[in-house]
Amino acid sequence: MTLLRRPRAVLSRHRPWPLCRQCSGVALDMGSARTRAWVSGRGMILDVPTVTFPGAGAVYPIQRGSIVDTQGTARMLDRLLGHRLPRFTRPVVVVTAPVLGGPAYRTEARSAVEVLRPRSVLTVPSARAVALGAGADLSRPLLVMDIGAHLTEVVLLVDGAVFDARRTALGTGDIDDTTPSARIGEALADMTTSMLRQDGTSLTLDALSRGPLLAGGGALRPEITCRLADRLHVPLRAVP
Repeated sequence: MTLLRRPRAVLSRHRPWPLCRQCSGVALDMGSARTRAWVSGRGMILDVPTVTFPGAGAVYPIQRGSIVDTQGTARMLDRLLGHRLPRFTRPVVVVTAPVLGGPAYRTEARSAVEVLRPRSVLTVPSARAVALGAGADLSRPLLVMDIGAHLTEVVLLVDGAVFDARRTALGTGDIDDTTPSARIGEALADMTTSMLRQDGTSLTLDALSRGPLLAGGGALRPEITCRLADRLHVPLRAVP
């Protein structure tokens, strides 16, 4: 298991929002297992496997929080969205990014979405996107636990910005006879405990007492959430 931490300044380095308020918008959440897309005024229009092309010999261009095939990701986006957007539209594209994905992920993501001829490309930390989508009160410290297919992150948000984060290259897609689901719950609890021990303030404790938000496919797995609740003894809130 690999646990990573980055300074706050690095975690919060995302471009500002554009001034154009009448541009069409596309939001993308590209995970190792599934890709979801929303279009302004229409809501979610896609929730499909993250593969360059479906069928036999499918290629997975995103693995464990990294874009390993930028051209393949671009081909996937063109296949999924190219015919769904008006021909002469130049949308604002918002892409969620793993909190600890770093500049490399954001650079590759921006390169891939150029196939959509965007007016501008913005990235937002996935944990912040989860909190905003859930309508959470961001004026108070908040813990977000994103349990994906091959990556799990624990993120502390303070005033809506990333304050601290941990991650492990483990997710629901790794569950088998040698990796029981309870291991993911244990990993989440261990990462949270590590954050508590290294926090010289009360922010992590305040957020934990409030109850973490659980997102991703793992949030719907009771064998994971029950183990986590047993370890942390706090209320858990699953969000779509």
